[in-house]
Amino acid sequence: MIAVRLSQFLIDLLYKHATSKTTLLRLVLTVLAGGFFLGLVAVFVLAGIWADRLSGLPALPDCPWTLVPGIALAVLGPVLMFWSAFNFFRVRGTPVPLAPPPCLVCRGPYAHVRNPMLSGLFFLLFGLGFLLLSVSLVFVFTPVFILLNYLELKKVEEPELVKRLGQDYVEYRKRVRMFIPRLRPYRKDPVSPQG
Repeated sequence: MIAVRLSQFLIDLLYKHATSKTTLLRLVLTVLAGGFFLGLVAVFVLAGIWADRLSGLPALPDCPWTLVPGIALAVLGPVLMFWSAFNFFRVRGTPVPLAPPPCLVCRGPYAHVRNPMLSGLFFLLFGLGFLLLSVSLVFVFTPVFILLNYLELKKVEEPELVKRLGQDYVEYRKRVRMFIPRLRPYRKDPVSPQG
């Protein structure tokens, strides 16, 4: 019961700030929330490294099998994140749910995956895990981070998006996966004439 109330409180809070006209408050909250999220990411990376050292787990092998995917993922992740953020900025929104775009963004990477910024961040975390040779970051902390983001999206952000964007988001959510890109881009079906 407490989880449901907390979830509803957060949905209402996001909706209130996402639809607010008070730009200074939105800006301050956006910076604070973005900083908190980046800090949380750093904690997960450091915790993975610390857990490896504390547990005495052997490092991932230092060879092309870890170097190549590490570099590829560590480059692909930020590229996807910046491309996604650029698409939000183009319509005067931010990646932080407290100051989102005023409309559904379904172009660029959003035509292939609903949360490309998070997908990019997950790629980056896996890439860092391979480059740092961290067993814990690759096999424990990044998967836990993905699970926590999945739960937050399902319980808070997606219900707020349905509340704010309505049927457009419901249809988009049905046809575009959360984290794994689809090959064919999403195209909104034209509205058929009523009659």
